[in-house]
Amino acid sequence: MCNCSRGLYVGRFQPFHNGHLECVKYVLGKCKEIIIVVGSAQASHTFENPFTAGERIEMIRLALQESGIDLSKCIIIPVEDTLNNNHSIWVSKVRSMTPKFDVVFSNSPLTRKLFEEEGFKVEGLPYINREHYSGKNIRKLIVSGEDWRKFVPRSVYDYIKLIKGEERLRDLSKRDYACQSF
Repeated sequence: MCNCSRGLYVGRFQPFHNGHLECVKYVLGKCKEIIIVVGSAQASHTFENPFTAGERIEMIRLALQESGIDLSKCIIIPVEDTLNNNHSIWVSKVRSMTPKFDVVFSNSPLTRKLFEEEGFKVEGLPYINREHYSGKNIRKLIVSGEDWRKFVPRSVYDYIKLIKGEERLRDLSKRDYACQSF
């Protein structure tokens, strides 16, 4: 039963994986609509953020369609980070870029704190197989040539293959020092 009109779910979705999809379903089980904020929208072509905002939006739309979710209940909005990561104004930026929402769904301590400080109701999301369903893990699997297909919706896998995302990540891992931390 829905207890809110619209929920907000923020993520980088690098890439959009099965854990993210389950979170979308969870929010839609509680709210009539969901706003999916594609965070760090300005970032791309690094190991930590290999995909553009447009590519991530496409992945999300494909995954939602594949899973049978009604796209009319989903609003996907890219939001860039604030200049110099000025967290004190980030919530205002999100609010200015999105329609009205009733509750924020997040497990990020920083996201939770920022929205709570601005008076928003914040709820956690269930963690689903977190050791596997994480963008960092999936990116590492892609770079190392291991099987990553089972951690993302089929449509996302096909899309990443189509845009040569595997090759992009391997190239980025050769030049991006962030990759060396794994």
